[in-house]
Amino acid sequence: MNMRTIGLLGGMSWESTAEYYRLLNELTRERLGGLHSSKCVLYSVDFAEIERLQVEGRWDEAAEILAEAAKALEAAGADLLLICTNTMHKVADQVAAATSVPLLHLDTTAEAVRAQGLRRIGLLGTAFTMEQDFYRGRLARHGLDVLVPDAPGRSTVHKVIYDELCLGIVREESRASFQAVINDLVTAGAEGIVLGCTEIELLIGPEHSPVPVFPTTRLHAEAAVDRALQP
Repeated sequence: MNMRTIGLLGGMSWESTAEYYRLLNELTRERLGGLHSSKCVLYSVDFAEIERLQVEGRWDEAAEILAEAAKALEAAGADLLLICTNTMHKVADQVAAATSVPLLHLDTTAEAVRAQGLRRIGLLGTAFTMEQDFYRGRLARHGLDVLVPDAPGRSTVHKVIYDELCLGIVREESRASFQAVINDLVTAGAEGIVLGCTEIELLIGPEHSPVPVFPTTRLHAEAAVDRALQP
């Protein structure tokens, strides 16, 4: 089996990148058996630098950093690219334009929702992901009706992501807070919940929601392994 090399734009945070790496290798082993593991190369940025640019709204500068990282991954032999974070898909077009290597977007999540026959979904993620159009709009273009938490709910989710999950801290109290936010979205009509931030999967699983959850990291990793193993 001639497996393509997956290029990972990581470090945002490294906690979520570790999940990507684990999933890519587990999924490859499941498909191929034995001692098979994923062929991949990783460029891990300093998240503090990226986070500062996010907060200050300096997205073009953040895009330049990721574009240079993408070029380095291409030079290292990557055949396809993954941005290992939902929020930085805001600059996915700039990153994709920097190389000749295909960038695998998060459309895999919308496809998974549609495959289950659902249309109205709740979206959890960073404040950038929940409040701006770069991800919500992309889901909507797939025919989905996207609900987000109210302002206090968005604040809670964002704070837990950056202050806890990005630092590897998983608290039961925060899980309960997320479940309350999920229940509010379900009450508002959500038929499923998109875990639109890679770190959320450290906290919330299918057992924590009354409706199906769609883990973007796993879905993204599955699509990457599919692409890497295509003849």
